[in-house]
Amino acid sequence: MTGFTEHSDNYRAGFACLVGRPNAGKSTLTNALVGSKVAITSSKPQTTRHTIRGIVHREDSQLILVDTPGLHRPRTLLGQRLNELVAATLAEVDVIGMCLPADEKIGPGDRYIAAQLEAVPRTPKVAIVTKSDRVSKDALGEALLSVSKLMEWADVVPVSSTTDFQVDTVADVLTSHLPKSPPLYPEGELTDEPERIMVAELVREAALEGVRDELPHSLAAVVEEMVPREGRPEGSPLLDVRVNLFVERSSQKAIIIGRGGSRLKDIGTRARAGIEALLGTRVYLDLHVKIAKDWQRDPKELGRLGF
Repeated sequence: MTGFTEHSDNYRAGFACLVGRPNAGKSTLTNALVGSKVAITSSKPQTTRHTIRGIVHREDSQLILVDTPGLHRPRTLLGQRLNELVAATLAEVDVIGMCLPADEKIGPGDRYIAAQLEAVPRTPKVAIVTKSDRVSKDALGEALLSVSKLMEWADVVPVSSTTDFQVDTVADVLTSHLPKSPPLYPEGELTDEPERIMVAELVREAALEGVRDELPHSLAAVVEEMVPREGRPEGSPLLDVRVNLFVERSSQKAIIIGRGGSRLKDIGTRARAGIEALLGTRVYLDLHVKIAKDWQRDPKELGRLGF
């Protein structure tokens, strides 16, 4: 296969899963490790819905990161399916990194996740204390101490994805728990997510920016089509991308569209820039907002929206 080169017998490759309660810094850490934006990051908790793999290529290893939705006590059918997705992922990876923010006390959500992790005894677990730049040295020391008491860890590492503090150390530690193996993906690949899913995620990320708190869980983006525009001059291709944004109620539709369509236009502008960077071509983005009533609780709608 193209893209693979010869590697030493000590080469390691495998899968690491990042878990943690919503907004613990998992997606930001994935992006910092890979060096490219592969997981959507939002200040709204619980925004990652797909298992996104970021691939960290190093001289002596290949670390494939699986960024799962936040593990939480499920309140809807969607929440239940997301938790099942996480449980299935945990059973299949080589190492689990649990993200715990340094600037927050360990809470019931963290204990709930730690209890879930203890149900996968054979997989090594690494505590990753995120957002370390937000606290003083003393406070960081206290955070590390309380995290180390939470459960039996293979390693405990503080990190700050935004200031690049110890990001390489996290990669070293996770890699040390991988099996010896030739690379699993060709060099240069950063993710194995289908382009359509990444395009949908970029639209959803743009739509979540700055909206009220009731929207994140009620918002889904589905790419209807991605087709090259016909009759374009040579050397100036254009891709027509049509995306439907689904919300649960007409009041939410009004929030997304904004006064006189201003918000939807802003979402389109922001998302288009990300999509063009991802696909390396000019894009005409056509966005439509639709209502799928209570889709998070309806098995048929969940299936239609890809969950």
